[in-house]
Amino acid sequence: MTRILGVLALFSVAVAVSACSTDASEVSDSGSADDLTGRTFVSTEVIGQAIPGGGPLIMEFPEPGHIAATAGCNRFVGSVDLTDGTLSAPNLASTMMACPPPLDAVDGWLSSLFSGSPEWSLDGDDLTLTGGETTVFLTDKKVVDPDRPITGTEWAVTTVRTADAVMSSVALENAAPTLTVAEGGQVSGSTGCNRFTGTAEVGDGTLTFGPLATTRAACTDPELTEIENHVLAVLSGETTYVVDGTEMTLTASNGVDGLGYTAR
Repeated sequence: MTRILGVLALFSVAVAVSACSTDASEVSDSGSADDLTGRTFVSTEVIGQAIPGGGPLIMEFPEPGHIAATAGCNRFVGSVDLTDGTLSAPNLASTMMACPPPLDAVDGWLSSLFSGSPEWSLDGDDLTLTGGETTVFLTDKKVVDPDRPITGTEWAVTTVRTADAVMSSVALENAAPTLTVAEGGQVSGSTGCNRFTGTAEVGDGTLTFGPLATTRAACTDPELTEIENHVLAVLSGETTYVVDGTEMTLTASNGVDGLGYTAR
């Protein structure tokens, strides 16, 4: 009898160890909140209620305990609690932009998903949210839309940045100033009115421009003259750049003025 009880005791210990091992594996497979920090995820599939307008849902975790999200209309930001595999973000603030149909229903879809405190799990680059009858599959933005290289890419200006605003216009869209930095440091492009060439040294997050040579065509439209002056002022001396997928922001040496580019 004593021997049988001893065997049963050993068997019970083995089962307990096995159960603990399984639980630890499940925690590891679901990922931790720390693994989300500093990352952005883009939806690739939705099962259940579809995103009005098609999305995608973009979720950012810029720092611990904070979240930002948009699905095609307004942007929601605020605090988030990710403990126990549940996403709780009850007090998000949002922009107040009016969106045309079907995007006018996007914010309601997103609010409904978050209000239900959806369960989340992370497997490498893949994030899954499940709330009610809706499951959203997301993938790290760096995988879905990798950063374009600073060199060898043709960049077109889409926004002009000043201390007061980030601006776009029909004139800027039509002029489409460009910038290309070759592997050897040669620079070429357009101010929207004239062509330019020169050199630039590529550093870690910096572009240091040498003097640029430009053609001499007169810009008959005063707005084009302003755009050209701004482009040339930014592309002077040491600038800083940030690339995010197909977008690049270039900031002048004064730390204020800049240009927003999109890869062509």
